[in-house]
Amino acid sequence: MAWLLVIVAGFLETGFAICLKLSHGFTRLWPTIAFAIFAMSSFGLLTLSLRKLDVGPAYAVWTGIGASGTAIYGMIFLGEVASTLKMVSIGLVIAGVIGLQLSSPAH
Repeated sequence: MAWLLVIVAGFLETGFAICLKLSHGFTRLWPTIAFAIFAMSSFGLLTLSLRKLDVGPAYAVWTGIGASGTAIYGMIFLGEVASTLKMVSIGLVIAGVIGLQLSSPAH
């Protein structure tokens, strides 16, 4: 259950990063409100998950989902350039997160 909270928190992190961009420096009301809701929800779920999980692997999964999800969203919906290097880099982020998880004492 704790890992599910981390995964959902990671997707919410993607949401708050996108809303941060769309808020244009907190000058647009609705993206700013959405940013606050996504951020509080993401941090809240991460906090709950850390009651049962080690901080290193949990934080890595949370940031990995957030960073990868934000980059992918930007390429698909915001017109950001999708290059081979960018895709390989996203793959390396995901591989690093998996490596940290597999190296935790539970494995």
